[in-house]
Amino acid sequence: MKKAIITLVCLTVFFSTGCLRRRLTVRSNPPGAMVYIDDVQVGNTPVSIPFTYYGTRTIRLEKDRFQTVEVQENINAPWYQIPPLDFVSELLIPMEIRDERAVNLDMQPLAPTNENEVMGRANQIRQNAHRGYTVPR
Repeated sequence: MKKAIITLVCLTVFFSTGCLRRRLTVRSNPPGAMVYIDDVQVGNTPVSIPFTYYGTRTIRLEKDRFQTVEVQENINAPWYQIPPLDFVSELLIPMEIRDERAVNLDMQPLAPTNENEVMGRANQIRQNAHRGYTVPR
């Protein structure tokens, strides 16, 4: 009897079609910002990527003429992903489970720069170049 139960459980696990799909979508206002997740470039908003692990992610958005936005986004595991329930949800349930997460971020435009300030910085760089100082890129 005990062998039959173990065999049945093993066969169920082996032939099960259960699957868990995790997806993170990042959107920005305005769209088109470059997205970095944990310092890895993933694309322009709106962008969706699969992920494997739950936890805190560093999300950074960069766009010309807008302030860079960086947030720490905590992606908590749902109740069915807490051990030992994760074994059942990922292997024994014969259907696909989707865990879709979305992060929406607003970006603020950069303040307009003063023309005199820009010209002053340009003159300072020019003077430093004449003195032999190198300009970092």
